[in-house]
Amino acid sequence: MKTVHTSDAPQAIGPYSQGIIVNNMFYSSGQIPLTAEGDLVTGNVQEQAHQVFKNLKAVLAAAGASLDTVVKATVFIKNMDDFPLLNEVYGEYFSTHKPARSCVEVARLPKDVLVEIEVIALVK
Repeated sequence: MKTVHTSDAPQAIGPYSQGIIVNNMFYSSGQIPLTAEGDLVTGNVQEQAHQVFKNLKAVLAAAGASLDTVVKATVFIKNMDDFPLLNEVYGEYFSTHKPARSCVEVARLPKDVLVEIEVIALVK
């Protein structure tokens, strides 16, 4: 196993890593809308989702993967009523390549954010 770390995404805020590579697969920790400097992006679910994808792209790159090699995404959303708005942003990042996905409404997310996404990707 290899731990992935990049300063281009927020640092782990607990006893975990940004992601782990096992063989040729990368497993990310959930990314929330924190900047690499640790500042929380407030605003609607779309604004927060764009920051989440910026973080995902950074940890994927550090792992030698990319959004194009994601095989599975898990989306945690605070309010399923925001799903259409979130889906618009999601579709900007996964337009031609469409990995498997789960989306779950949850009662609460870290720092009371509106969205968190984790991915599993093939390392090139």
